[in-house]
Amino acid sequence: MATADPANAAADPERPGFLLALLLLAGFRTLVDDLHAELARQGHAELRPVHGFVLQAVGPAGTTASELGHRLGVSKQAAGKTVDRLVALGYLERADDPADARRKLIRLTDRGHDGLRRSAALFDELRARWAQTLSEQRVSALEDDLRRVAQPNFFRLDVPGWFGT
Repeated sequence: MATADPANAAADPERPGFLLALLLLAGFRTLVDDLHAELARQGHAELRPVHGFVLQAVGPAGTTASELGHRLGVSKQAAGKTVDRLVALGYLERADDPADARRKLIRLTDRGHDGLRRSAALFDELRARWAQTLSEQRVSALEDDLRRVAQPNFFRLDVPGWFGT
């Protein structure tokens, strides 16, 4: 039987502390897997979850490989490998930096922009599905509650580096 006493909540065998982290991860994974299944149906089958972080980190103005690695929390070389893959797939391009001829900029292609636009629209659809299942009020309350407990700078792109070794 669950207890309403917060002091005893950790001792509740039905709700061990680690379960919250696993459920949050499972929710995240469900959203991302559903997103990528639909992206594949819409012509972006080669995009992987890590690619979304990279495309976001490149941003509309483009960036350098060094800066991209910094933004993602990975080495320049690790960022470069992912960039190479995304260039080969047509999502990114390398171009001369007009401000410094010695540098190369990494920029989104039209295909990269399309993938990001579709992802944003699909996340809206996925949120609407959750609201249909749980109710708009519960999804909004969940978002509000997570904002209250999440770090103020919760939108960080270095998740690939955070999961790495």
